[in-house]
Amino acid sequence: MRTAAKLSAAVRLCVRGLLVGLLTTAFLTPFYLMLRGSLMDARGITSPHWTWWPSAMHFENFTALFDDPTLSMGRALANSTVIALVTAPVSTLLASAAGYAFARIPVPGRGVLLALVVATLMIPGSVTFVPTFVVVGSLGGVNTLWGIIAPGLFNPFAVLLFRNFYLQFPAEIEEAGRLDGLGWIGLYRQIALPNSGAMLASLGALAFIDSWNSFLWPLVIGQDPSAWTAQIALSTFLTSQTINLPGLFAGAVVTIVPLVVMFLIAQRYIVAGIATSGLKG
Repeated sequence: MRTAAKLSAAVRLCVRGLLVGLLTTAFLTPFYLMLRGSLMDARGITSPHWTWWPSAMHFENFTALFDDPTLSMGRALANSTVIALVTAPVSTLLASAAGYAFARIPVPGRGVLLALVVATLMIPGSVTFVPTFVVVGSLGGVNTLWGIIAPGLFNPFAVLLFRNFYLQFPAEIEEAGRLDGLGWIGLYRQIALPNSGAMLASLGALAFIDSWNSFLWPLVIGQDPSAWTAQIALSTFLTSQTINLPGLFAGAVVTIVPLVVMFLIAQRYIVAGIATSGLKG
């Protein structure tokens, strides 16, 4: 019996290891193909003969990316960085404050307002795209970074997630704060917000990724090359007239680096927040 149990445990361990290996390979394969293509020339990328790694690595693909005067990749990366660094924390904090208000503050019409927030999730983005453009354009937001940022600051889905989180937040902790004379703003700022690290880190990371990868709205608003983001700059490598595969792969590698760095920094806080169930001691 003991031998059979050990054999069964070994089989389960092997199956688990094989599954993890397959999933890891599937996850890393796009990154490998992207890095491989960024170090090859156009002939090597389109060659019918497969090579696992280029025999001669073309690092000039990266230098050409920033030396092209018509592209201004550095400016595009800076624009994307500013947009993401503003959108992620501001939208997350706004959603957190709104979610706390819906969960805790008893104001007349709170249910109606919550229903309106939920209703916005049911409206396709294509329906509000043109009215949003008209409003932002009439305010002078075309070819400006704030015109790209403003519509992304309000996330009704994040508001609902924060509301559900604060509904489960222990009321006893807030009662202790009330005894100390804290009002709603004080309770949120000193108790609820510091103890919602998991939600803040998770939704902030998602907001950063979503803002960084946004394409259609920045393309419509940022019509001038000075307002282009990294994703729009990447699209110029693949048009109906020209195809620059080495530049496209090199640009993809460069633009994905901030996302990887952001995730490596944020994952510790996300895991720590989940491990403590979003509460501090």
